[in-house]
Order: sequence, then C-alpha cells, then structure tokens
Amino acid sequence: MSEKIRIGISSCLLGNKVRFDGGHKLDYYIIAMFNQLVEWVPVCPEVEYGLPVPRETMRLVGNPESPRLVTTLTGIDHTDGIIQWSKRKIKELETREIRGFVFKSKSPSCGIRDIEVFSQEGRQDSRGIGFFARAIMIAFSFLPVEDETGLRDPEIKKEFFKKIWLTTECRKLPCLNVHERNQ
Repeated sequence: MSEKIRIGISSCLLGNKVRFDGGHKLDYYIIAMFNQLVEWVPVCPEVEYGLPVPRETMRLVGNPESPRLVTTLTGIDHTDGIIQWSKRKIKELETREIRGFVFKSKSPSCGIRDIEVFSQEGRQDSRGIGFFARAIMIAFSFLPVEDETGLRDPEIKKEFFKKIWLTTECRKLPCLNVHERNQ
C-alpha cells in the first residue's frame, strides 16, 4: 500500500483530551503500529455530539440490543440526540472513505464488545456494544473494526490488517465498490 489509508479511531486513543474526566487514553502501541500506514480520522461521539469536557459519565440502560445512553447521576437520556448525530457522522464518514475503525474498549459509546448494560434499577444485567460503535458496525457492515486491546493479540491484529487490505483492494473494483453501490 503506497498511499496512507484512512482509518477511523476513537479520538482519546490519539491523546486528545476528550474523555469524561478531561483526560485521554493515548495508546503508543497503536500509534507506533499504524502511523506509517494510516491517516487517522479521529472521532469522539460524546464531544462531537455537543457534551462538554469534563462531563458526567454515561452508561447503557435497558435492552442490550437497543439500549438507551443515560448519564449515571442525573439520569439524562442522550439517546435520541446521539442517534441523530450518528446519522450525520456516518454520512460524513462515507465521504471520507475510511477502511477500518479502531474503537476505545469499555466505552458506552465506542466499545465493540462486553459493554455493561444496566437495568432501569441500576443493576448490571448484561453485556452489549457501545452506542456509536453499533451504529458504525450496522452502517458499514463490511468495515473491519477492532479495539485497542484486541489489536494487542497477534492473530487479531493480523486479521484486522488483512481485512483492511481486502477492503481497500475491493473498493478499487467497480463491481465491488461499496460506496458507489450505496449511492
């Protein structure tokens, strides 16, 4: 691959101070592994939606297949706003032609697996997928996605790179150009 490929990434993994506590989760391993090959497309769903830094923590509540995104202390439900923002962001990302996405693990917005989903009473009932990660995985079902912890596993990392390469190569073929098919 001679050109850098665009990969979406949870903004905090690049060291951007967008987390609920005003911090970041700069991941030197991810940066060292990808920087020569990748043009990062950073995304922070909560900040881009309009929430401040710092902000109240949030969690998933209700049905794991269609949870609500609710603040933990005040119970403010941001689900409808995040859904509308996600639709706009997905349209934008379609134009950016991203080839993969690296999400922040354990995030109610960006986690791709095992995210705690709470009952209305506050008990941790089950596990699900982060709100924005789910939207991306539905809208771009062909897109390779992983989180920073998964990419530390050599086999998962190898598969992720292979899928990115295949996605990039397939998009060069007119009959398989997913972007054109979705127009």
